[in-house]
Amino acid sequence: MKEQNVLKEKSYQFAIRIVKLYQFLKDEKKEFTLSKQILRSGTSIGAQSQKDFYMKLNISYKEARETHYWLRILHDTNFIDDKQFKSILNDCDELLKIIGTIIKTMKSKLFPNS
Repeated sequence: MKEQNVLKEKSYQFAIRIVKLYQFLKDEKKEFTLSKQILRSGTSIGAQSQKDFYMKLNISYKEARETHYWLRILHDTNFIDDKQFKSILNDCDELLKIIGTIIKTMKSKLFPNS
């Protein structure tokens, strides 16, 4: 499977997990500010990977880094437990690695002298 297809599927599955996390935080924990932030950043990762692929991937990478940050805050403020945190953070880290690799490969092809 091509890296781009892997990215598309992993980012989609990650977005599903983020939506479920948002619902849990909103309904069970009554947390509204951080949950909206993580919903926005976590679901936009995959949505940014179609048109203008290279530039959008850079945006996706930024969104994944931001999601990583919000996940740490949710964990460190006891909104999500260790098990939830480690599992979803692992997914986020996988996306960062995949996106980073694609960006690096595309950059070397698009800008060979940089």
